[in-house]
Amino acid sequence: MRPVSAHDSRPVVVAIKEQGDAVYTVMVTTPPSVPSFNIPTVAMPAGCVRMGEDGVARPALTARDLYNCPDGLGGDITLLWPKFNPSLSTMVRVDWRSGESRSLVAPPDETRVSVPDQENAVAVSGQYFRLGIEHILLGYDHLLFLACLLLIARTGRRIVVVVTGFTLAHSVTLALAALGLVRVPVPPVEAAIALSIIFLAAEIARPLRDTITWRHPIAVSCTFGLLHGFGFAAVLAEIGLPQTEVPLALLFFNVGVEAGQLMFIGALILVMLAALWILGKSDIAPETLLPRMEKPVAYGVGALAAFWMIERLWAFVPVS
Repeated sequence: MRPVSAHDSRPVVVAIKEQGDAVYTVMVTTPPSVPSFNIPTVAMPAGCVRMGEDGVARPALTARDLYNCPDGLGGDITLLWPKFNPSLSTMVRVDWRSGESRSLVAPPDETRVSVPDQENAVAVSGQYFRLGIEHILLGYDHLLFLACLLLIARTGRRIVVVVTGFTLAHSVTLALAALGLVRVPVPPVEAAIALSIIFLAAEIARPLRDTITWRHPIAVSCTFGLLHGFGFAAVLAEIGLPQTEVPLALLFFNVGVEAGQLMFIGALILVMLAALWILGKSDIAPETLLPRMEKPVAYGVGALAAFWMIERLWAFVPVS
């Protein structure tokens, strides 16, 4: 049985490092959710030849190899799955001896990444924008936190305020962590993110509505937004930032996260409007919809977040 996780969006990482003139090491790292019988291999661009330790070319592909690429790396790098594609994003990271590095992203439905000969600002912008959208839409813990915020905010004006506060707060810590100005260990952050969802779920389940969460939800969204920003930064830490386009990649990753948030919020609003329209044709008063939904949603979300927190605590807390 595979473990359940809120972050199955972790990518397959193909790390390529220049070791000498036209000589590169290639290593594939897969998430724990990928079974051993389905570990992918890599097909390098045309002209690259796999070399053994004795310098003899070999046709076989393994998870870690040495390649000679006399024509350079410009071209397509393809991930080959032996059994099936588990719909994971592919990140290709290239490090040259000059110190330059480049990170490229392919969405889950693609297994091919095109490595350009030179850094392209437009390509970097698009890749990191898409990565930001993918991460927020596949980061179920962040989405559940947002959904709880919306239930607490309720009115249109308060929704705008709390979402703006959450955005500004996580943008700050995302930038600080991604640029290496603040370093926070990832496992405790992931556990604390799950705890933040439990906190909001408990607030929704309580009958009293005079706490600071209900009176000033902006304070809660900003405080926990700082925490969630470190979670977003963990994704960038896995794939890295292109050395020559750091500000651009960071900006568009954050813009992608915000675009994903707006898509999710828009979908929730459409679902609510559809429910109100359906209830308008029944004997149920639309104004009773939210009160009826609150406790089931709170207990369901809280239970799932509690499971995530225990799972994440188990990953780093020593057990005697």
